[in-house]
Amino acid sequence: MSRSAPDAVFRLLPWIWLPVMTALGCQAEVIEQQVIEPPSPQSELVAVPTHRRVPLPPLARNSVLWVSLDDHLGAGTGSDRSAAQLTLISAGAAPLQLRDRTGKLVLSADQLRFSWRRVALPEPLDVARRVAGPFASFESADQIAQRWRAQGVKAQVAHPGEWEVWAPADALDLAGVTLSDVSERISSVVMPVLEGPTGGRTLEGPLQVQASDGMRWKGGVLPGPFRLQADAYGSWTLLEKLPLERYLEGVVPHEIGAGSPAAALQAQAVLARTWALANSHRFALDGYHLCSDTQCQVYSDPRMASPSVRQAIRATSGEVLLWDGQPIHAVYHATNGGVSAHAEEAWDMEPLPYVRAQPDGATAWGQSISMPLLSNQDVQSLLNGGDGAYGAGHPRFRWSRVYTAGQLGQALAAAGQGNAAPTSMSVKRRGPSGRVLSLEIDRDRGAAPVVLKLDAIRRTLRRLPSTLFVVEAEGAGAWRFRGGGFGHGVGLSQAGAIDLADRGWSAERILQHYYPGTQLGPFTVPAESVPAEAP
Repeated sequence: MSRSAPDAVFRLLPWIWLPVMTALGCQAEVIEQQVIEPPSPQSELVAVPTHRRVPLPPLARNSVLWVSLDDHLGAGTGSDRSAAQLTLISAGAAPLQLRDRTGKLVLSADQLRFSWRRVALPEPLDVARRVAGPFASFESADQIAQRWRAQGVKAQVAHPGEWEVWAPADALDLAGVTLSDVSERISSVVMPVLEGPTGGRTLEGPLQVQASDGMRWKGGVLPGPFRLQADAYGSWTLLEKLPLERYLEGVVPHEIGAGSPAAALQAQAVLARTWALANSHRFALDGYHLCSDTQCQVYSDPRMASPSVRQAIRATSGEVLLWDGQPIHAVYHATNGGVSAHAEEAWDMEPLPYVRAQPDGATAWGQSISMPLLSNQDVQSLLNGGDGAYGAGHPRFRWSRVYTAGQLGQALAAAGQGNAAPTSMSVKRRGPSGRVLSLEIDRDRGAAPVVLKLDAIRRTLRRLPSTLFVVEAEGAGAWRFRGGGFGHGVGLSQAGAIDLADRGWSAERILQHYYPGTQLGPFTVPAESVPAEAP
């Protein structure tokens, strides 16, 4: 899963309680029109927009989420070609119902098939922005956005492919941040084309799809309803609308495993709920809340929720972890390798007061580790042990990976670092938990060294399970990484939580172990905190 920075979260959190207009009885939900408006006659008096407009997420006050199932649909469509088609299939006998933005029925069929068409605008739309990035994660991007916001700049995190920060064209420079200026005239847009036996029909979005028997999706079945809407980048997103508690049914079993002990499932349910509430602004620029992959929390078929998972969700209904009355930045991971990390060892962000860099194990394990672990020898000594560490049975508690010069060069080239061949590498800086903060890679042809920092290390070298490692040359043109843990190491270790639950710990005790000083309780956004109009 991916995470977001804490400070801006709670200013934006009320967005998820914006009301949605719903038709009476069994009629379809009325969803607002999504259009690109040409400049008004007074446009010279108005700042040039940074991007095409999209609606805010249409959410009710009862914690409903819009979750992306697939994004950037239609990207690459040209005047003579369509991007890959989107096919939606009913999971049962009842057909899918496609409705337009007014709620009017367009088609009822077992299958809906969409291609894409580029359509000229009546008048072009000029956009201009300053762009920071790309960044390896939302967390790193959001820190830059917060710095701009502190200057009074309306900065927003974008995800056109990699994470970026977009600000108005007149935004001030940021010290130490490389910026690019982008301006373009948008003269055409991509629109969905509903394919049928006699041809295609171009439709305006957003579109609503209702599935009485559910819809087949990536080997599972999702109940919906669904929404197809444009994003800020000229492509489209397929979304599912679902209540928060049902969302947890699709998250908890896929994140920690449906067969985990009850206390571990309950702890995971609390964290998944907390994380969703605190991160619902993550895709605000594109008019929805969360994605369904590891950039957020993995969400899939809720039918995978076993009776024990559903019981864990019910047992913790409405409960979140709080710090100063607000949901925490509830980060978690698979296994920490025996030592947990500070948040700033994973991302370029301010410290979180409720997570710590410390040994994660029984008393004897903790006494065997002298923190901070700042040298290769310290980390190697840690990796040579493991008896008494919580979650030591995880398959990636200890691991080894080899990168050849060719593989390393390909990874650097894919990250936009050029084609010079790597010749050596060294760890330049570690955090208190021993995790690598800075990795320097020297190259031939007189090319400047590449320095990978924090989350960019694993974003570039994607085969590394964590940044808790030592690296050494292994023959000519190859390097072996020996490490521990899977994930960033901040907050709850899922393997550790399972281990502790098997030892008889309660969910509340597990959560206090990994997030000391937090409070477990309900959280409700006050009615007066809901903005009067969209930001």
